[in-house]
Amino acid sequence: MMSNPSSNLLNPIIEQYCIDHTAPESPILSKLSRATHLRTHVPQMLSGHLQGAFLQMMSKMIRPTYILELGTFTGYSAICLAQGLQPGGKLVTIDSNPEMLDFAMPFFEEAGLKGHITMIIGDASEEVPKLGATFDLVFIDADKENYIKYFNLILPKVKPNGYIIADNVLWYGKVISDTASFDSETTEIVKFNNYIQNHPDVENILLPIRDGLMVMKKKS
Repeated sequence: MMSNPSSNLLNPIIEQYCIDHTAPESPILSKLSRATHLRTHVPQMLSGHLQGAFLQMMSKMIRPTYILELGTFTGYSAICLAQGLQPGGKLVTIDSNPEMLDFAMPFFEEAGLKGHITMIIGDASEEVPKLGATFDLVFIDADKENYIKYFNLILPKVKPNGYIIADNVLWYGKVISDTASFDSETTEIVKFNNYIQNHPDVENILLPIRDGLMVMKKKS
């Protein structure tokens, strides 16, 4: 999720070229994107076509049985991630905003995913420890100040060779600005990136897709 409309770091012409050479957005995702722009105050928090296509491709490559998402917003990324689920697979998505439940669930149903997606309203730091499943794929897109906390809660619940993806790890490009200008969110994102870079239990790559995606693989 992103809270700043200027957060896209890619040259707009290059980004459009990438979009033009990416599989087209599905009708349900296009409909959800339009509804998000019409009905929410921060539509830029939507994953969007290019990032959504990447998440969908990752999921289809991994073929997960269980996916966990922290930060549902209107459900765009959940629908993308769920496309790669094994038959009978499940995606659990957690969001602290109860209004998102009524917004997202009709789109999950229209996408044919109602039986595959469980949405939990609550604080992720309280809800994650309650989850009994182990996950093949996790997407972190919640409050940035708690990324390290979420990672540490999640890692024991990720299968060996499973994947964790964290969004917004470039944070509008602020991560490379003068540290004196860091706000609290930038500070925590920089700490998270450094923490992952030096963590012995994961392999990682930071990709400059939209506002930055950190892709991590849990070592076996």
